[in-house]
Amino acid sequence: MTDNPTPAQDAPAAQAGDPRFTVLPDLASRSLSGAVVAANDEFFAEKENLVLPWPAAPVADFGHKGKVYDGWETRRRREPGHDWAVVRLGAPGRVHGVVIDTAWFTGNFAPYASLDGAAIDGYPSVAELAAAPWFPLLPRVDLRGGSANSFAVDSPLRVTHVRLNIFPDGGVARLRVHGVPIADPRLLAVGPFDLAALENGGRITGCSNEFYGTPHQLISRGLAADMGGGWETARRRDDSNDWVTVGLACAGVVALAELDTSYFLGNSPGAARLSGCVEGADPAQLGSWTELLPMTRLQPDTPHRFVLSPDGPGVTGVRLDVYPDGGMARLRLWGRPTVEGREQLDRTWLDALLAP
Repeated sequence: MTDNPTPAQDAPAAQAGDPRFTVLPDLASRSLSGAVVAANDEFFAEKENLVLPWPAAPVADFGHKGKVYDGWETRRRREPGHDWAVVRLGAPGRVHGVVIDTAWFTGNFAPYASLDGAAIDGYPSVAELAAAPWFPLLPRVDLRGGSANSFAVDSPLRVTHVRLNIFPDGGVARLRVHGVPIADPRLLAVGPFDLAALENGGRITGCSNEFYGTPHQLISRGLAADMGGGWETARRRDDSNDWVTVGLACAGVVALAELDTSYFLGNSPGAARLSGCVEGADPAQLGSWTELLPMTRLQPDTPHRFVLSPDGPGVTGVRLDVYPDGGMARLRLWGRPTVEGREQLDRTWLDALLAP
C-alpha cells in the first residue's frame, strides 16, 4: 500500500476547440439539476428527455401520436421557421463542447442545429428568457442521424442557459453540454462551503482507475441514488491502492471531510486517507503534500464525517487514497477560502462575465 502521498498527475486539461472536452462534466445533466424549461414544440416526444443522464434507449411502443422515442421530437413543420428548446444548466459555467445525440432517430432526426447561450441572474420566467440577450456558442452545423454529433465550443463566457435550435424540425435524443463550472462568488461568501463540489468549481485532476464509475460523480450534487451514482474501481490484484485527486474551487482550509460509502456494501474501501497540496506549492513535488486525514478505517454503506485540524494549511488540491480499492458515493470537503483563494474566485467570475 502507498503510505505517503505522491505527486498528483493532472489529467490533460481540455481546452476550447479540443475534442477531449467530453472528459469534462455535463453541465446540463439532470443529475446536476439541469432542466429543459421551455420548447416551442414537443408533439411526439417530451423535451425533458434531452438532459437525462443515461444514454437514450430504443423504444418499441407506439402511442396515440405515433412512434415513441427516448428524446425530444417535434412535429413536421409546414411553415417557415425552426424549432428550439431552452435548457437551464444545473451548474453554470464556461462551455467547451457539446454533443447533440440523435440516437435512434434515423428518418426523423434534425438535419441541422445551432446553440446559443445566455447569462441571467436569478430565476427567470420563460417570458424573461425569451427577452434575454442570447449570443451564439455554436453556429449552424450538420447533424447525422443515429449518431453522437460532437462539436467543440470556443467561448470565454459563463452561461446559465443554453438554447438548442434545430432546423427545421425533427428529433434529438440527448444534449450534453460539457464545460467547467464557474460559481457565483456572492453565494459562497456567506460561510463555509464545499471546496470540492463540482457546482462550486471543483474538478477531478487525476484518477488511478474508474472502471465502474466516473470520478466526476464523487463531487456531484446531492446524494447518490444507487451504487452506479458514485466512483468505483476495478478489483486490485497487486499491493498498491487506488486514488483520485480533486482540484478545489479555490485555495482553502478544509475543516470537515465527508466520505460517503452509501450503497457500497461488499465493495467499499477498507480504509481511506486524505492529503492536501499546500497553497503556492508545486503539486508535482512530493514535499508539496501534507496529510489532512491519516489512514482511517471505513464502514460499508455509511456516510462518514471527520473533523480536521482547524490550524491546517490552505490547500489547492486534495488526494483521496482508498485502500486497497473499491467504491465511494460522495466526497465533501467543507472549509473556507484563503485570502488568495477568495481573490481567485472573484477573478474567475469577473473574467467570464459578459461585457456591460
